[in-house]
Amino acid sequence: MANQALLRKTQADMALERAAMQIQQLLKEACAELDPFPSFPNALFTNAIECDDGGLSGDPERGCIVVCDDGELYELQMGIDHDSIELTGSWDPVTARKETLKKVELHPRDYLVYAYAGLMAVTEHLLEREAEAKT
Repeated sequence: MANQALLRKTQADMALERAAMQIQQLLKEACAELDPFPSFPNALFTNAIECDDGGLSGDPERGCIVVCDDGELYELQMGIDHDSIELTGSWDPVTARKETLKKVELHPRDYLVYAYAGLMAVTEHLLEREAEAKT
């Protein structure tokens, strides 16, 4: 009985991993088509699209997850570069701005949620560009 339960769990894990790999490939293909890749709203240096999970991941510690032009998922961290302020001796909004992309490692279940959200967002951008091109 325990062997059967473990077998089902293993099969479910493998199905999740397969689905995550398939969505990852679709996301990479869609991102490759979106050229130029859009800038993240209010960002100065980052080209990315937010992957809004709609609160499904259930991890309040996780920051803003974005997809970049390489089709990979990252956590976007924005802040002030205090070292730059010290080096220059002045506060300039552009040089003081710190935007960091941190690659995220997600469980396949969480990856599916974010990657699907990213794929939908990238698809919306592609459709908008296509509509603009026809106008």
